[in-house]
Amino acid sequence: MTEWNLIAVAILISLFLLWKLDLAATLLNLKVFPEKVPSPLSDVLEPGALDRSRDYVKTNAVFAIIRSSLSLGALLAFWMFGGFQFIDGLSRSWSHDAPVISGLIFFAICMIGSMLFDLPFSLYDTFVIEEKFGFNRSTASTFWGDFLKSLVMMALIGTPIAAAVLWIFLTVPNAWLWAWAVFTGFQLLLTYLAPSLILPLFNKFTPMPETPLRGKIEALGVKCGFPLQGVFVMDGSKRSTKANAFFTGFGKRKKIALFDTLMEKHSDDELLAVLAHEIGHFRRGHIRQRLVVGVIQTAALFFLLGLATDPNGRFARMLFDAFGVTLISPQVGIVLFTILFGPVSRLLGVMANAWSRRHEFEADAFANDAIGSSTPLGEALKKLSVDQLSHPTPHPLCVWLDYSHPPLLQRLRAMEPTISR
Repeated sequence: MTEWNLIAVAILISLFLLWKLDLAATLLNLKVFPEKVPSPLSDVLEPGALDRSRDYVKTNAVFAIIRSSLSLGALLAFWMFGGFQFIDGLSRSWSHDAPVISGLIFFAICMIGSMLFDLPFSLYDTFVIEEKFGFNRSTASTFWGDFLKSLVMMALIGTPIAAAVLWIFLTVPNAWLWAWAVFTGFQLLLTYLAPSLILPLFNKFTPMPETPLRGKIEALGVKCGFPLQGVFVMDGSKRSTKANAFFTGFGKRKKIALFDTLMEKHSDDELLAVLAHEIGHFRRGHIRQRLVVGVIQTAALFFLLGLATDPNGRFARMLFDAFGVTLISPQVGIVLFTILFGPVSRLLGVMANAWSRRHEFEADAFANDAIGSSTPLGEALKKLSVDQLSHPTPHPLCVWLDYSHPPLLQRLRAMEPTISR
């Protein structure tokens, strides 16, 4: 049974406050949607398209409120009715007191339960909302194929790392330090292997033919000191009409992938500007900085996890009592700590988003210098925003909470005056 100690009360209050904050931000964001097309977008956004954007933003806002409310309610119900104690007992009975196996079963039940709870929302988002506004191109077979592939990948990748972390916490002194080292090493290895082993399972990457555009892309890479091992076109249209581009790889293994939808809607100059922006993240050291900060943050999390799973620690005992779990164990401690740390993670996410927005301004400036004009990038950003039915003037609270990229109009104002205002 739940013990209403200090930790339980703090978690409950934090969850409600964050829910209220997100609700307020969502409602304010709807309130400030403009009635007229902002002048910087008058050349690409028609009044009818503005109305469609308003409808899309409102539909997603209502959906987000319902989704977050039901998610919070499900978590609280599961907590109050002793769900964690029940799953812990079930996993122990199925494992015949083998601690690592018990932990893996506990993780599997929690993961599968979470995925099944989220599944109806994903289906509705894909086949109702995105379909209604013309974005969805996923078929039922594509959707379920992705779902099954994700399950298999989680089993193949997640099981060994979870088993290793559990074994370390169960047997090794200073477990948090060794678990952090193993987890970080595995993450780096996965990041290195993902472009060649994991991404192709979900999308087809076709080498770009020897065209003038490819030559311009390769020349841009050389000019910016960013040699490319390959330029690929990804079948993004398999799932959505939305467009994007990204880089993968380390060192000399850098590759670029452009969504086929991006190539359909933008001129060569605009594509080059978008790619120059992505190169700017590498050249300005953003990727390296985020990697270092991520490694340090993970170390802090594992240190706290050590406290949350210490069978002789007062903090761990209070945490487990707060959720009505009798026996202290690494697997339960990790899940409970994730819930406890959720509000703190949200605040850290606000700081990370602010840092990311600054990086976006820096990457924009790099792209404009590399291209020699701010016009191509500005036009590309406007088209992307309009095509994706983005909110043209989001509320500052919503930006502060959730935006990893600056709002479009802020980016345009930060660019050179050559962009049409």
